[in-house]
Amino acid sequence: MVLNHINLVVKDVDRAVYLFAHCFGFNLIVNRKSKMAVLENNENFALVIWGQVLNKKEKLPEYPENFHIGFYQQDQESVWNIYRKLGQEEGLKFETEPKLIRNTFGFYFYFENLMIEISVNPFKENQ
Repeated sequence: MVLNHINLVVKDVDRAVYLFAHCFGFNLIVNRKSKMAVLENNENFALVIWGQVLNKKEKLPEYPENFHIGFYQQDQESVWNIYRKLGQEEGLKFETEPKLIRNTFGFYFYFENLMIEISVNPFKENQ
């Protein structure tokens, strides 16, 4: 069985679409009036961006502590490259610059309430 999609709730669907397309290489499949969008990557994975407005609630959801999504990179230089690219985007909150974390090298940042990890794959041999 293969995980083929995930649904993330955000306030600003268009900003999320831009972030995932511009910085992480996703391709937009559909954007439904800036309330919901579906993107895909070259690994046949679909990312559903669900606008908070569809929940009919004011407050953004609080993701559970330590919940995050992550993007593995080939090496430390790739991590630094993404860090520099993301640093040019407005509204992102960074915990730290890239450094040794757990069993790898990377960093965390926030888009709205969503924590995102960028790190070298700690499970790949011969890094």
